[in-house]
Amino acid sequence: MDRFRMIFQYFQSNSESVMNGICGLLALASVKTYTSFDFSCPCLPQYNMVYGLGIMFIPPIILFLCGLILNRQSLVMLEEWRRPAGRRKKDLAVIRYMCSSIMQRAMVAPVVWIVVTLLDGKCLICAFSGSVDPEKFVGFANVSTVQVQQLLAKVPCKDDELMRNNTSHKAVSRYLRCWSQALGWSILLILIIAAFLARWLRPCFNQATLLQARHWSNYIDIEQKVFEETCCEHSRLFAHKCILHFFESMRQEIKLHSFSLPREGEEAEEEEDLLRGITDQDQVNKLLKTWYYEKPPLDLSQAHQR
Repeated sequence: MDRFRMIFQYFQSNSESVMNGICGLLALASVKTYTSFDFSCPCLPQYNMVYGLGIMFIPPIILFLCGLILNRQSLVMLEEWRRPAGRRKKDLAVIRYMCSSIMQRAMVAPVVWIVVTLLDGKCLICAFSGSVDPEKFVGFANVSTVQVQQLLAKVPCKDDELMRNNTSHKAVSRYLRCWSQALGWSILLILIIAAFLARWLRPCFNQATLLQARHWSNYIDIEQKVFEETCCEHSRLFAHKCILHFFESMRQEIKLHSFSLPREGEEAEEEEDLLRGITDQDQVNKLLKTWYYEKPPLDLSQAHQR
């Protein structure tokens, strides 16, 4: 049990490591979902493009939103951006750093999905089979315009009767698959080059500013966690004290059953110390309101002077 607690505390204190793991799992889930997905193009001129582009771009939007929802820092960043300035100024550089970090992690799974669909080629063949120039292929020479559109729309459907008698459907499919794979590899190459440049050009910029933004980004996240933990501890002690007051009339009966109870003076003194003097609902509400509207400045010397 202690080992699991240590692992949980490690993940709780290392948000970046957790988010990197979640992004990796989302990317693997996107690949697994696509490979297990039964792609069935409608093979109708008015629906092919909607279906093909929908399969290519709607799941990435869902994965992107899932990445934002699962990233705890997205909520922390929004709260930091929307909160009143109060006694602590807001650092826009820190907010930009948090936003950039969140977006980079949330975009991993959608980009993987799009690259995989392009390399596979089915979505692009379904979406753009009706947009191919029929003059480039021999099998559509002596066919009317309406029939050409119907034949091109049925290119993704290999088992269709019209396609069995047409010799150009494989050529159209290969043509579109080549374009799809070329586009997929190009996007992948551009992303790798961008990551390489970002990695190697980063030392050329001001590292002190980057370290400051990263430090205070982690601080805001940890501060929020510590505040929530402290509120939970205070709520537990506050509830415990209220329940003890409610069952005060049962104290004598509890003593008769030989339960070990602390002395009244020691118990009250200990709980009053842990409650920090905040002992009623109005004080708690005022404390939470003050924390939101007037966060204390990040200056410990003022606390020592007090």
